[in-house]
Amino acid sequence: MSQPQPVEHTRVLVVDDEPQILRALRINLNARGFDVTTASTGAGALRAAAQTNPQVVILDLGLPDIDGFEVLEGLRGWTTVPVIVLSARTDSGDKVQALDAGADDYVTKPFGMEELLARLRAAVRRASAPSPGLEEPVVDAGSFVVDLRAKLVTREGTDVHLTPTEWGVLEMLVRNEGKLVGQRELLHEVWGPSYDSQTHYLRVYLAGLRRKLEPDPTHPRHLITEAGMGYRFVR
Repeated sequence: MSQPQPVEHTRVLVVDDEPQILRALRINLNARGFDVTTASTGAGALRAAAQTNPQVVILDLGLPDIDGFEVLEGLRGWTTVPVIVLSARTDSGDKVQALDAGADDYVTKPFGMEELLARLRAAVRRASAPSPGLEEPVVDAGSFVVDLRAKLVTREGTDVHLTPTEWGVLEMLVRNEGKLVGQRELLHEVWGPSYDSQTHYLRVYLAGLRRKLEPDPTHPRHLITEAGMGYRFVR
């Protein structure tokens, strides 16, 4: 079986207060071609992110100075960089809270190194994947406008900041305008084949997109849920 190709020179910031985890991740990521910066505190993580402008972040929630959720909020104030949360917290409520705060993925400790690396590569691919050509690259839904070629969304003339994962979900629905996109299909396309059962990811991300794009998020007009089946975009 062939090994995945390394993601050459991708800048990754690893944030964890456990020295052995930082060391293990630094060694494994360096061996696969990543440029690694590490931080053991929340304040250090925010400084390092500003200095190195990472292309992906691995973030522990249990930091000694400020909570990982605050770090995530600080990052989301200025960057859409993919963030993979790494945490010993296994409660589904923590997972939903992290995704709702803008995380792109959630990995629980203890974790398998190969699984984490696979999720890391998937996050990098989502962030860097080019949009395929489309006859109509600009889709005007009335409430918001999606420019598929430029990967931009505007609402009332103002840019709407989406994370790469939020964009992946929206793009998949917009490119299949009017069609039902099944839950497994959407999970497989945006997150990867190992996420087919993670339907809570979709609930969280659709709720977030509706808050950003729908005039009335509680009564969506454009991002429609088909209960138990999937989602549909309509203008």
